[in-house]
Amino acid sequence: MGRLGKWAMYAVVALLVGMAVLPFALMVITAIQATTRLEFTIRPELLTFDNFVRLFTTNNFGSALLTSSIVVVIAVVLNNIVSSLAAFGFAFKPFPGSKAVFWVYLATIMVPAQVTMIPMFILFRELGILGGHLSLALPVINAFGVFLIRQFMASIPPSLLEAARIDGASDLRIFLSIVVPAIKPVLVALTVFTFLTTWNDFLWPLISLQDGTRSTVTLAVSQLKGNFLTQYGMVMAGTTIAFLVPFIVYAVLQRQFVEGVTASGVKG
Repeated sequence: MGRLGKWAMYAVVALLVGMAVLPFALMVITAIQATTRLEFTIRPELLTFDNFVRLFTTNNFGSALLTSSIVVVIAVVLNNIVSSLAAFGFAFKPFPGSKAVFWVYLATIMVPAQVTMIPMFILFRELGILGGHLSLALPVINAFGVFLIRQFMASIPPSLLEAARIDGASDLRIFLSIVVPAIKPVLVALTVFTFLTTWNDFLWPLISLQDGTRSTVTLAVSQLKGNFLTQYGMVMAGTTIAFLVPFIVYAVLQRQFVEGVTASGVKG
């Protein structure tokens, strides 16, 4: 590739980066100004942090943050436990027809989430947990986590587990002492996927939270929009906080996340 080609490539990359960054720049610029309009202009006389203060003092945004945080923690813990145990069963405890069961279970990923929402609504209502933290966290548990971890478990030598069994270790001891330490990278990857999916979910909380006494971050941001006049500064302040939390989590776990996803793809 000649020099002209390299400069053309740099220009295209710079253009794409600019297009990707512009929405975030608009979000931050609007969030720190007292304005009712979306604009890229920075007017020093309008610069303020009142939008962030009013979120927590008059719009109960702190309660929404707490609700989302609790739901995310429950979802991450349950998804890691259920998916890793199921993957362990499919990988190392085969039974007649287990492969067929696994692929049928895996096919449920293709079912759109919207299709299952009404049955889920009825089921959770009958169980008496509709509208609670648990009902907001449970939908994230699906076949994707099982598939991801099972692919990673393929790298664990079966002879290692057989040696542990010969030494008298139970399945639970093998799972906790050998398998879990070996699959830490993919558990981190699943944690990031679960966090982002649960934190950004809007439709299921909108359907299941009907009494208005509890709200998640995504719902709280949507409720900032007024009927006649929208305070875009405050809306973008809420959006900024809703974006920063998962961004910080991803930044902290980025190295383990990439390692887990890469290893699952290579070793599967």
